[in-house]
Amino acid sequence: MKNPSPPSSALVRFDPVLLCAVLGLVSFGLVMVYSASAVLAQDKLGDSLYFLKRQLVAAGLGLGAMAVAMKIGWRRLARWAYPLLLAAIVLLVLVNIPGIGSTAGGARRWIRLPGFGLQPAEVAKFAWVVYLSYSLAKKREKVAKFSVGFVPHLALCGILVLLCMMQPDFGSSVLLVFMLFVLLFAAGAKLSYLVGMVLLALPLAYVAIASSPYRMKRILAFMDPWAHRHDVGYQVAESLMSIGSGGVVGLGLGDGRQKLFFLPEAHTDFIFSIIAEETGLIGVGLLVVLYGVVLWRGVRASLAAGETFGTYLGLGISSIIAFQAAVNMCVAMGLLPTKGLTLPFVSYGGSSLVVLMGAAGVLLSLSANTQGAARPSRVGTDMREVAA
Repeated sequence: MKNPSPPSSALVRFDPVLLCAVLGLVSFGLVMVYSASAVLAQDKLGDSLYFLKRQLVAAGLGLGAMAVAMKIGWRRLARWAYPLLLAAIVLLVLVNIPGIGSTAGGARRWIRLPGFGLQPAEVAKFAWVVYLSYSLAKKREKVAKFSVGFVPHLALCGILVLLCMMQPDFGSSVLLVFMLFVLLFAAGAKLSYLVGMVLLALPLAYVAIASSPYRMKRILAFMDPWAHRHDVGYQVAESLMSIGSGGVVGLGLGDGRQKLFFLPEAHTDFIFSIIAEETGLIGVGLLVVLYGVVLWRGVRASLAAGETFGTYLGLGISSIIAFQAAVNMCVAMGLLPTKGLTLPFVSYGGSSLVVLMGAAGVLLSLSANTQGAARPSRVGTDMREVAA
């Protein structure tokens, strides 16, 4: 008698819907990076494929990182929480040292290595989520205590934010604080502590903005870009013109006009504007749907993780992707002041793409729990099960 075949759910070890959404975003990004950068690359570097080729290499490395993350599994990350955070802090220190950190656009955010540049802030985002998830799961019964669950995490976040602000990188700093708020809230920290953290952050953010002339210029551009159309509001105004000209169906792939040396950073921070111009409301709608699917399936996998660490880890990674996407699109539409946060999986940038695809691999490893009948999350699971 032949052995019965295993159920189909046992053969699927990841969420195919989540995988397709991530790969769809990466593929869409490759197309748009080429469309947004070809003219610039040909004019400045003599090779219209320059940025596309580098993004293809990053996507290949990202696929490798995704496969490794899926193979290793999310549970083993608990053992690496402290080493990852330490490595991120070391990299953030190194990038601020002249001669090691590379300066571009007035900011020292990259460490130039043979063949590519490493952006430590991208590594720090992932390391911060892994550490927070592990630490909060480990201290789950004491998270509500001010001296145990709140102060140590806030102090460590302050160190990371300080290192990011030294570059300066205001966008990554905001994201790190946002992740602290999200995971503390999910872990059950007292609401009064979280509200106090926000109230404390507001004057600090004001000082950080008021003490920096270029940040004040960004605020002016945000308040009234058309009044500063030919100076500090130029980038936002060009972005709005790009988005508005796309209409419902767009001008067609490759036919956008603002990328012709009008809109700065068209293939990086403002690639959303080119997407809206060339693919219109239809392309923007598809993009938003893909991010919605990633968030939905990511949260679904998190809640079915069955262990506290996995639940926090999945929520953290899903929040990073959703937050960056929302902020980037809002900036392009003039709804938020300009920040240096890329459009996840889509904008040109090797470090961001590789790290995010690796993080997506962690979500996919979590999603194995959702195949078949999803199990409810056991938020009280002993951390010894995670480290086993």
